[in-house]
Amino acid sequence: MPKHWPRSWPKPHVLSTALAVLMLAAQPLQPLMAAESGATPPGAPGGTCKGYGPQTPRDLNSTIGINQRTFAMAPPATQMSLCNIHTHTNAEHRGPGFTISGGPGENGGWKCNETPNLTHEELEDPFLGHNAFHGVKPGDTIEVHWVHTSCDITPGEGLGSCLSDACANPQLRVEAQIFLVVNDPTALNFMDFDYGGEINGRHQAKAIPTGTGRPIQFLGSTTGPKYTERVCSPLQVTWAVRPNCARLDVHSLNEWAQSRNIFNETHSHGVRQIVTKPELLAPIQ
Repeated sequence: MPKHWPRSWPKPHVLSTALAVLMLAAQPLQPLMAAESGATPPGAPGGTCKGYGPQTPRDLNSTIGINQRTFAMAPPATQMSLCNIHTHTNAEHRGPGFTISGGPGENGGWKCNETPNLTHEELEDPFLGHNAFHGVKPGDTIEVHWVHTSCDITPGEGLGSCLSDACANPQLRVEAQIFLVVNDPTALNFMDFDYGGEINGRHQAKAIPTGTGRPIQFLGSTTGPKYTERVCSPLQVTWAVRPNCARLDVHSLNEWAQSRNIFNETHSHGVRQIVTKPELLAPIQ
């Protein structure tokens, strides 16, 4: 999560109304435009970004946070519309079930604790490096984000699918699950968690994983490798991150990419390193 958001950002025609509104207070829009062009969003080089709300990702083992900017928790996902699904390699958040460091930078993040115990068969790559869903192989950890919005939208690619001309400042919620990808057809099937259509007039996933612990909820921002503790995201997001990993069959990710999923996702994205400064974090209640 978005995060900066994956692959594509709001198109000019999507944000035409929002542009007119935000010209007077363009702070939220400038980082989005910078990400679209590949430029670095404005921040505080050499220091900590100032004046922003709580940031994400974080260490879920710590409840500490002293950021003073607050906003209301978004409604439950069932009362919102699913607008996007995407993945990151490795986990952006840390622990409790994913505490193995993947290193610094956008290819770092955190790995599931069970990673060292995988068998040779579970680690075998059936696609020999040519999986249709790029950037993931058996043995990898991925963090999946089901992004929900309060807007009346059509699910699709990137942040642009989560807002509209008539709804430029939505409430956002991300339901997150960390998976350990394995070569095992008895593991979970990602197709079971894809977009499932409308329920009571709201777009929903077929399902979101259960059995991996009570989700840890907190206020934060979007994520992704373009943001750091010096370059912050302005968007306000309610997070619900499940604390333990689940095993996911690599074949199902390949199938998801080949299915031409509505989100146009064919690869896994980089990570934003965890935010540790208390002034950039909201407390976890």
